[in-house]
Amino acid sequence: MSYITSLYPDPAPSVLITRAAEIQFPLSLEDKRDLEILEQKFDAEENCAGLAAPQIGISKQIIIFEAPDDPVLKKWRPDLTQTMPRTIWINPTYEGIDEAGFHVDYEACFSVGGVAAPVKRFKKIRYGAYDPHGTLIEGMAEGFLARMIQHETDHVYGILYVDRVEDKNLILPVEEYRRRRQAAMEG
Repeated sequence: MSYITSLYPDPAPSVLITRAAEIQFPLSLEDKRDLEILEQKFDAEENCAGLAAPQIGISKQIIIFEAPDDPVLKKWRPDLTQTMPRTIWINPTYEGIDEAGFHVDYEACFSVGGVAAPVKRFKKIRYGAYDPHGTLIEGMAEGFLARMIQHETDHVYGILYVDRVEDKNLILPVEEYRRRRQAAMEG
């Protein structure tokens, strides 16, 4: 087994690598229950920027995330220029704005435990989704917020961040990544 394939749970649950089902409105009782389960799991996790339903075994296009106005987070993520309160999106999509270019930065994920790796993402995106009431949400995001939206939305399409890592040799244990990031912030 190669190093990268050993990062996935063994075997990788198909829910993590398969496109999740789109949700229809109005939400069914089951959809509402699944949404509640996702919220509870997100709220129970420490140091969790976002979570997608497939990560907890629910094959539906639901994500929850938050980009708070937090000085500590801004030290770790200097590209956190836009904030967003705790948000639940259904059937999220995004498209990159090519003219804005790309940014490579380290990411980690609960679905691929214990490691972090550099991922190339769009610096700026257009996004679309629905809130739990079925109201369309559209906008533009940049920096760390755009990275979070891309990461979480990829989950509902069966894409894990390690699938986007171009140089697998740069994958680090998450503690080593944090040590290096801390040293860079202090230096």
